[in-house]
Amino acid sequence: MKKLLLAACLGFAVLQSCTTDEKQEPRSKKVIFVIVDGIPDDVIDSVETPNLDKIIAKGGITKATMGGEKDGYSQTPTISAVGYNSLLTGVWANKHNVWGNGIKDPNYNYPTIFRIYKDQHPEGKIGIFSTWLDNRTKLAGDGLPQTGNLTIDYHFDGLELDTVNYPHDEERNYIHLIDEEVSKEAAKEISEKAPDLSWLYLEYTDDMSHRFGNSPQFVDAVKKADVQIGRVWDAIKQREASFKEDWLIVITTDHGREDSGYGHGGQSDRERSIWIATNAKNLNSHFGEIGQTVDILPSIANFMGLNIPKDQAMELDGVPFIGEVNASNFKAEKNGDQIFLTWKSLPNLGKGKIWISTTNNFKTGGKDSYELIGEVDLKEESYSFLPENKNSEFYKVVLETPSGYLNYWIIEE
Repeated sequence: MKKLLLAACLGFAVLQSCTTDEKQEPRSKKVIFVIVDGIPDDVIDSVETPNLDKIIAKGGITKATMGGEKDGYSQTPTISAVGYNSLLTGVWANKHNVWGNGIKDPNYNYPTIFRIYKDQHPEGKIGIFSTWLDNRTKLAGDGLPQTGNLTIDYHFDGLELDTVNYPHDEERNYIHLIDEEVSKEAAKEISEKAPDLSWLYLEYTDDMSHRFGNSPQFVDAVKKADVQIGRVWDAIKQREASFKEDWLIVITTDHGREDSGYGHGGQSDRERSIWIATNAKNLNSHFGEIGQTVDILPSIANFMGLNIPKDQAMELDGVPFIGEVNASNFKAEKNGDQIFLTWKSLPNLGKGKIWISTTNNFKTGGKDSYELIGEVDLKEESYSFLPENKNSEFYKVVLETPSGYLNYWIIEE
């Protein structure tokens, strides 16, 4: 993984070389995250992507996974809409309840990054530029009462429904043409209006892999996506040069692929294999680990200085790769009457607190009642205790650290 390893090193070099002027000059924070559909990490590592490389040189790229804990309670299908919503909400499918591309019944009690941002900055502007209308109308929930009538201020989508201007050819070239228009519009809106938080979604790579598997056509689609990303990056650089703005771009994919390249949806290593690339300067030590789709939401929140309410933060399944971080890989297991906890401590050590709840009221819009178990030394990386309710079939265990929360569920069979 030469590209991945080199780029991560470059990212940390950039972090260490920040000038005093950059740190002192106040600049407004702007974010765009990009999902390029269905590109496993071995493909992004081997195909020439000069525009993506420019972004990586400013920050880094890392291996990551999509799919929750394999064979665990959070196992999540490696399917497109499921991956999008895992990024948007920072939680796995057992919480957000999107299990397929039909998007039958999303649980909007787990808010998207758009809602978290708008709750704190109602005057801020958000945008979605997408080659699939459902990303805005169903996943983000634009205008739905369940999302508090969230309003997406700028959007450009739904062209896949226009069969007059984009006739649906068997080669699916029309999807490439739509991706072109979507990326151009995203770049234009960034140049002219600079939304505070935006999402760009590009589909064509997934279509070519479904149709041709591991193939020259798939490689060509990845190169085409790189050109489209380049448009957005050029617009970002123009904004930063002309205005007091500090832009974060995060680029990822929603799932990997079967070994043949044709399909996805299962839990094989290649189907779960994704990557995260960014221009972020203040990458932390978690970025050097194998991350997850759900790490992106808390990372964006840290960059933008968002204060996620405690009850929401205690539900997040990701660990931020931007800003301070104390621990990762938190797990809980019940053996007999005892509950055993493990985690990985990261350089910013300190004390932590263990909380436990036997309710899951958050799922239905309520509040969970947590009991404080005790304080732990994070460097110990383990702890065990005897819960007061030994016979519960459900435990929600939370590790509170100085930088945030990690959670794990125990579900008794």
